[in-house]
Amino acid sequence: MSEASANEQVIIGLTNPKSTTNVGAVMRAAGCYQADQVLYSGSRYDRAAKMATDTKKAHTNIPLLHIDSLDAESFIDAVAEDVAIVCVDLIQGATPLPAFEHPDKALYIFGPEDGTISQQVVNQSDHVVFVPTVGCMNLAASVNVLLYDRLAKSSRALAGDEWIIKSKDGNNNVKVPKR
Repeated sequence: MSEASANEQVIIGLTNPKSTTNVGAVMRAAGCYQADQVLYSGSRYDRAAKMATDTKKAHTNIPLLHIDSLDAESFIDAVAEDVAIVCVDLIQGATPLPAFEHPDKALYIFGPEDGTISQQVVNQSDHVVFVPTVGCMNLAASVNVLLYDRLAKSSRALAGDEWIIKSKDGNNNVKVPKR
């Protein structure tokens, strides 16, 4: 986490993802928003081919680690004690994301594309949030929205031209004209 606070830690947990496209897009989001690690459970992703949508090759800088089980202990055992467990899904009783205050250190657990987070994991979480959409978004879109919300509520949201220059690629030389 080069630009984020040393007191922050952001880990993404994917419950039995099935799509390499979504995992690749999650890895790209993790790189863009400076997540520290991505954990995933289940065997469906391991059977799939390379991450074609991780065009920034985020997996070379951000660990993508398989954990053994879908149960809560596997996710919880993978992080330090001071990391809050935050389930993100359309779950009754959850807090709407716009009203949620992100903990400094968090493991955000997302359900699979064709299911949800287990009751066992929800029971052991510190927080449960949802994105107030009509219908469900795809996995990668949900991760992007969550990470953007975290960024928008942080001091990094006020970044300016120095950040843009450091972040953009060589194909982008457009500037806003002085008015």
